[in-house]
Amino acid sequence: MTNVLYQHGTLGTLMAGLLQGTASINELLKHGDLGIATLTGSNGEVIFLDGKAYHANEHKEFVELKGNELTPYATVTKFVADTSYETKNKSSEAVFEEIKEKMLSENLFSAVKISGVFKKMHVRMMPAQEPPYTRLIDSARRQPEQTETYVKGSVVGFFTPELFHGIGSAGFHVHFANDDRNFGGHVLDFEVEDVKIEIQNMETFEQHFPIQNENFTNANIDYKDIADEIREAE
Repeated sequence: MTNVLYQHGTLGTLMAGLLQGTASINELLKHGDLGIATLTGSNGEVIFLDGKAYHANEHKEFVELKGNELTPYATVTKFVADTSYETKNKSSEAVFEEIKEKMLSENLFSAVKISGVFKKMHVRMMPAQEPPYTRLIDSARRQPEQTETYVKGSVVGFFTPELFHGIGSAGFHVHFANDDRNFGGHVLDFEVEDVKIEIQNMETFEQHFPIQNENFTNANIDYKDIADEIREAE
């Protein structure tokens, strides 16, 4: 199969507080070289880029992961762009609208990579929780943020169709890593100066569940507010 989006766990179960890591970063790297994730306890932001995995934490530290770290939620793909183009001097809102126009369909998952020079990059890093875990929104409401200007790097992530909100976050969910590999996180907004945009339209969505994890299999999950909590947190 080509153009496969591989996901371990779901954003919905993460929001519900199932934050125990259930797959290793190395396992995810077998399925893709570009993507996003978090670590056990929803510790920070993971960026898969060019076959390596990086981590930005709440203390604004940015490191390359060893691979044995565990994640409760990750999405990756073997990235091969179907469409690419260049754009300049736009807000993140304008960039995302332009990407949607060039995607094959908003009913499909798509991977995106935006690389080049950014006039501004505004990110956050989810604070880690310790057991017993609570709903992720509790962490999101105290997340630290960081803004850098005139930075070179790559935004990577995915577009999720509205139909699949809960599996992922409907719309764009993207992370950033700079070229110096010392700054990044979950993207809140940005302004581009001169970037290359690449889009991959997904034919297949492969969802992997942590069936060996009793916290997951035995959980009685309250989904009532999860859709709204995802929109607030993401």
